[in-house]
Amino acid sequence: MTLANIQKALAILVGAFVFYTAASGPFEGLIQRALFLALVSSLGFALYPLGAGSRWRPIGIAIDLALCALVLIACGYVVWNYDDIMTSLPWATTLDKALTVGLVLAVLELGRRTVGLIFPVLVMLGLGYALFGNLLPGALRHRGFDTAFVTETIFLGDLGIWGMLTGVAATVIAAFVLFGALLLHTGGGQAFMDLAMRLGGRQPGGAAKIATIASGLFGMISGSAVANVATTGNFTIPMMIRLGYPRPFAAAVEAVASTGGQIAPPIMGAAAFVMAEILGLPYTTIILGAIIPAILFYASVFVTVHFVALRRGLAVVPEDELPAWATIVSPRRVAPILCALGGLGIGIWLGRSIATAAFYGVIGLLIAFVATEAGRLSPRDMIGKIINGLEDAGKGMVIIGVLLAGAQVLVSMINLTGIGVTLSSLIVSMAGDSVPMVAFIVGFVCLIMGMGLPTTAAYVLVAAVLAPAMTAVGVDPLAAHLFVFYFATISVITPPVCVAVFVGAGIANTNWLPAAGHAVRLGAVTYLVPFLLLLFPGMLLQGGPVAIAEAILAGAVLVIAVPMLLTGSPLVGNRLIDTALLVAVIGLAVWPHPITPVLAFAVYFGARKLGQRHKEVLA
Repeated sequence: MTLANIQKALAILVGAFVFYTAASGPFEGLIQRALFLALVSSLGFALYPLGAGSRWRPIGIAIDLALCALVLIACGYVVWNYDDIMTSLPWATTLDKALTVGLVLAVLELGRRTVGLIFPVLVMLGLGYALFGNLLPGALRHRGFDTAFVTETIFLGDLGIWGMLTGVAATVIAAFVLFGALLLHTGGGQAFMDLAMRLGGRQPGGAAKIATIASGLFGMISGSAVANVATTGNFTIPMMIRLGYPRPFAAAVEAVASTGGQIAPPIMGAAAFVMAEILGLPYTTIILGAIIPAILFYASVFVTVHFVALRRGLAVVPEDELPAWATIVSPRRVAPILCALGGLGIGIWLGRSIATAAFYGVIGLLIAFVATEAGRLSPRDMIGKIINGLEDAGKGMVIIGVLLAGAQVLVSMINLTGIGVTLSSLIVSMAGDSVPMVAFIVGFVCLIMGMGLPTTAAYVLVAAVLAPAMTAVGVDPLAAHLFVFYFATISVITPPVCVAVFVGAGIANTNWLPAAGHAVRLGAVTYLVPFLLLLFPGMLLQGGPVAIAEAILAGAVLVIAVPMLLTGSPLVGNRLIDTALLVAVIGLAVWPHPITPVLAFAVYFGARKLGQRHKEVLA
């Protein structure tokens, strides 16, 4: 059996496991999580073999088999001893310690292979701090924990590696990964792309707007901005370059659009589910709170692209390259998506678990797919597409499962040592209980801590360490978590470690630095949106109609004014006056008073009207 066949078989097995547990309900907590981690880890070692293509690959095979065996033994041990672990709170034995070391090393090694060295180093630092933090001086010193206690925390209970994050990965997130993979493989992917092309193609900057729409739709499902750039970017970036777009700009558009998918409801790159579990809030509360910020983000990207396109005369997509509306809205394209979303909505409306609701969506999707493709595709071809969807879902769960298991180890050490509370106290004391100062410090640290990490892992890290600092000064918990989430997310487009930009620049065959400059400009409003969450309760759809209207108006003004300022677009026609007016408009928009967004709106449109009359006079 070849490695490719092993990969395919394991991926289908993982997908089938998720489908079964979504349909029938998960096993007992630790059993479900142990089985899931065993499956995704086995698949991970097959997908990311050590020493592939090198002369020392035989050594890599031996290491892979050993690590895989350790994971299977450790997970099997937990499944076999589930009752004892949950009822008797056993003391850690030498065997327990050995299995813990082996399991953690295997998970971290997979993390290194999938996302790089930063993540496992962070987890190792957390473990090192738990074991040796008692030797540190000053406020960072803790009372100390021996290896037995650390083992019991990590391995023999539901606070360590089998904790909440692994549980969410093994149930809710896995079900939605399956939902997204099957949706894309049964025609949803092409439908998204066709819709994006039709909506944006004939507008100024049409190719960039196509990238924005398509990458946003794909990005909210994929869970990784970097992975999304690597997939949709292979279509959108060459298209932009072919139409005369500067290569750095093309790379930036794709990177920013893919990043935006991570903050866009309903999935938010899986972070919505994790956030709901951490905060103890309904999933619907999270996605409702994220709607307005997501709209502002994409509106600002559209507006920025529009202004840049007008100034540079960027070409639109030729009409003959765009799909016809008749094709886009045909039952074959629309029915599977509508039935998938309908099934998901019915499940949520009936009060079922999110994983079960995702299963309802999958069933609706499959029924519509079979009904619309009957007579067009043979049963063999239809089964093949479904199998391919299961396979891709299984592969997509590897990174999520491994990263959240590793993140759970880190979070358990943070909670065990109390370092999160200590750092929060230090930030608050440094900022003098000032909400703006705490917000600036936390935002800056989030950008640094999120660099090089996938969205969900970055959010978990900053939520555990930095969100408490914001709640300590009176910030609403949901606003605090969305604040750190947004800053951790946009770290992938923020220099110097802007990994999404790196990938986009690689596809565009251009230098990453100018691409990063364009990316920061395109995503500029996203750096302001987290602060709007603190200033305007209406951003979270809280506080009543007046508060919501105030938030929307302030955001709408920023969406126009910030891109105009950064692109040098004319307002009244004098660069100095334009800059002063736009700065004043932005300042009024972010001033937390019911009348100031109205004043900002009035100043902007008054200046715009004056500029238009000035042009008419000159003409």
